[in-house]
Amino acid sequence: MTETAAGWLSPEELSLMRERLPILYVDAVPVRADENGVVTHVGLLLRIGADGTVSRALVSGRVLYGERVRDALLRHLEKDLGPVALPRVPLSPQPFTIAEYFPTPGVTPYHDPRQHAVSLAYIVPVAGDCAPRQDALDLEWFTPEEAASPMVQQEMTGGQGTLLKQALAHVGQIV
Repeated sequence: MTETAAGWLSPEELSLMRERLPILYVDAVPVRADENGVVTHVGLLLRIGADGTVSRALVSGRVLYGERVRDALLRHLEKDLGPVALPRVPLSPQPFTIAEYFPTPGVTPYHDPRQHAVSLAYIVPVAGDCAPRQDALDLEWFTPEEAASPMVQQEMTGGQGTLLKQALAHVGQIV
C-alpha cells in the first residue's frame, strides 16, 4: 500500500531508494538542563528491534521531502517523547555533528545494515512531561555519568553510544 501523505515513500520505494541513495536523518539527544544551562540528565528510549533485541536509543528519524530540518526534529521528538515534551529547538538549529551511517560495519563508528544514511545530530533540551510513544517501550533519564557508563553504552546499537558521548563532550560533560 502506498502512503498518500506528501513526502512518504511506500515500503518498496523506500527499500529501492536505500539501495541507491544516502538518506537524510536527524538524531536528537533529549536533555534536561538546570537554570545555568548545565545538562543534568539525558533521555534514552528503550526499543525492541525488528530482530527482537532490546536496546537504548536516541530520538531518530528521516527528514521528509520538502520538510525543514527543524520541523523533522520537532516531528520525531513529539512522535517519540509525546506531545507535551516541550522541546526547545532553536529557530535555526545547528547540529553538533554529522553522523554517517554505512551498511558495511567499520567504515565509520556508525552502522545501519539497511542503508547509507547521513544524520544531522542535535542536543535538544526538553522541559515538559515525556511519555514514550510509537515503538518506544520506555524513556529513562540518566545522569551524564550514567549515560556514558559502559553498562548503558553496551545497550546502544549502531554507534549511537559514540554519538551520545560526542553530545556529552559537546556540552562540556567530560566522559
